[in-house]
Amino acid sequence: MAKIKTAWFCSSCGAQAGKWLGKCPSCGEWNTMEESIVSRNEPGLGGKGSLISLSARPLHSIESLTLKRISTENGELDRVLGGGLVPGSIILVGGEPGIGKSTLMLQVALQMKKTRILYVSGEESGEQIRMRADRLKIDQTDIYVLTDTSTDVITEHARQLNPGLVIIDSIQTIVNPVLESTAGSIPQIRESASVLQKFAKTSAIPVILIGHITKDGTIAGPKILEHMVDTVLQFEGDQHYGYRILRAVKNRFGSASELGIFEMSGNGLREVNNPSEVLLSQREDPLSGIAVAASLEGNRPMLIELQSLVGVSPYATPQRSATGLDSRRLSMLLAVIEKKGGYRLANKDVFINVAGGFRIDDPATDLAVVAAVLSSSEDVPIDQNVCFAAEIGLSGEIRPVFKLDQRIAEASKLGFRKMVVSKFNGKSIPNIKGSLEVVQVAKLDEVFRFIFA
Repeated sequence: MAKIKTAWFCSSCGAQAGKWLGKCPSCGEWNTMEESIVSRNEPGLGGKGSLISLSARPLHSIESLTLKRISTENGELDRVLGGGLVPGSIILVGGEPGIGKSTLMLQVALQMKKTRILYVSGEESGEQIRMRADRLKIDQTDIYVLTDTSTDVITEHARQLNPGLVIIDSIQTIVNPVLESTAGSIPQIRESASVLQKFAKTSAIPVILIGHITKDGTIAGPKILEHMVDTVLQFEGDQHYGYRILRAVKNRFGSASELGIFEMSGNGLREVNNPSEVLLSQREDPLSGIAVAASLEGNRPMLIELQSLVGVSPYATPQRSATGLDSRRLSMLLAVIEKKGGYRLANKDVFINVAGGFRIDDPATDLAVVAAVLSSSEDVPIDQNVCFAAEIGLSGEIRPVFKLDQRIAEASKLGFRKMVVSKFNGKSIPNIKGSLEVVQVAKLDEVFRFIFA
C-alpha cells in the first residue's frame, strides 16, 4: 500500500509546518494553515537503497530550442500570450463572475478550426455549452465537450483524443480522487493543478485553466497555484462598460506587461485593434477639464482621455477623488501644482476620471492630469488636437518617458497636431514627417504658459 504523507501549508505565503497552527509563523496571518499531501512513497520508487543518477549538465552543453507557438486565431489573446500558445504550457485565466472568462475560452476553442479541442466543464452541462456556442455563431466540428470533474477521467480522455488544446472550466471544480476533501478546497486545487501540470509537460499539450477570484480580486486557492502555472492572465472589466481587458500578470514565455482589449457584444467578445479611437470621445466643441495622455501598456501605445472637475468645496475638508488613477499620485500632483505653480487648490474639490472605465499606471500621464486640473480650475479648454506625454517630479521638473517614438507615432496616426513632451528626452525625439509638432518643456511654468497662451 502506498503511504501518503501530509503537511500543513499557509494559503497566504506557502510556509510549511508539521502540524496545524492558528497563526502562520512566517507571514503572521491567522487561520490560513491547510493540510495537503506532500509525498506518496510507493514500493520501488525512491526510499533507502535507491540509486540516483547524476543528470546535471553544463549550461553551454544544453541545446537551445525554439518552440513553435500555436495560434489561438485571436489577435488580442496571442498578443498577451507573447505570440500564441506554447506546447506543454499551462495557463491560468482569472476574473470576476460573469466577466466573460468562459465565453472567451469557448470562443477561442471555436475559432481554432484546425485544432482538436477538449473542453472540460465542471460547472455547466453540455446543453448549456451548446447554447452558448450557438449564440457565438461560429462553426467548429472538432471540439469535444466533457462534463466531468475527476482528474483521472480528464487525463484519460485527453490521452485518447490527443487534442491540440485542453480547456478546464474551472479548476475550483476539479477533484483528485486520492483526496477526501471537497472540491474547491486548498488541497484539492493544489493536487488537481499538479496532475494537470504533469499531463501538460509530458504530453506537450497546452492546458488552459479558468479560475475564480476572491472578494479582494486575487485568484481563489493557494498562492502556490500561480507559481505552478506558466502564465497567469487576469480578465478585468466594469459591468457598466462593454470593454474587457486581459492582462498578463505572469508569463514565462513572453512579456508580462501586455494587455488585450475586447468589447462585449451579443455575439461574444470582439477584438479592439485600435483602442485609442474607442477611448477618445468625439465632441464638436472644446470643453474645459479634458486632456489627452499618450499612455503605453506593454508595447501598445494608447491615447486616453482624462477628465477633471475642479470646484469650490462646500465642506471644511475638500474631496480628492480619482477613478482609474492612483489617488495618492493625484494628491502628489496637486501638491506640486500648489507649491511650484502657485495655484491654490486647498479649498477646492478635485475629481479625475479616466474615460472608458480603464485603469492606468503609466507615469507619463502626469502632465495630462495637471493640464486637465488647470483647465477645469481656470475654465479654459485645451485644444482638441493637443496631447501630453511626460512625468512630473516633485520639484516641478518635466521628466522624460521611455518609448516616446511609439507614442508620437500613435498620436500622429490619429491626427493630433501637437504633443507636449519633456525637453530632456533629447535625442529620443524622432524626426516627424507628418503634421505633428513636438513641443518640448522643462518646467511646470512652461506648461502653464502653453495651456493659457
